[in-house]
Amino acid sequence: MAPNDLAPDSRVELRGATAEDAGPLTRLFLDSRAASMPYLPKVHSDEDTLAWMTHVVLPGTTVRIAETGAGEPLGFASLDGTELEHLYLRPDARRRGIGSLLLAEVRELSPEELTLYVFQRNTDARAFYERHGFTAVGFDDGSRNEEREPDVRYRWTAHG
Repeated sequence: MAPNDLAPDSRVELRGATAEDAGPLTRLFLDSRAASMPYLPKVHSDEDTLAWMTHVVLPGTTVRIAETGAGEPLGFASLDGTELEHLYLRPDARRRGIGSLLLAEVRELSPEELTLYVFQRNTDARAFYERHGFTAVGFDDGSRNEEREPDVRYRWTAHG
């Protein structure tokens, strides 16, 4: 299936990530960031990003992958305790309910509370999380992240 051939009614399956997913998830992460946040500086090489995915993200967080029935990754979410560290979608898989599916899966893993950071300029992601009941609880000037990009801390609780 070519990237643009993803039909809106295509079957999407969720599964846990394995070490073998490092390469495909790194590519998805890089492609997603380039498409949705072209203003971000590239602070790491692709090779360093692969090493980070291999040695930090996959072994250190709970990673769930959304994929086609044929096994092509469409998106992934990475959870560290109650912190949603990452939720990225393949650029052609946006606005098809896959992000909502991954978020629902993460909420099952952390049913009482979730927190996350989003870059302030990432208005699509901010709107997505706000539609799903997250509330902005703090704004930062960018000094806490490598990109030096102002961000927003969001929180969701099961009890509102």
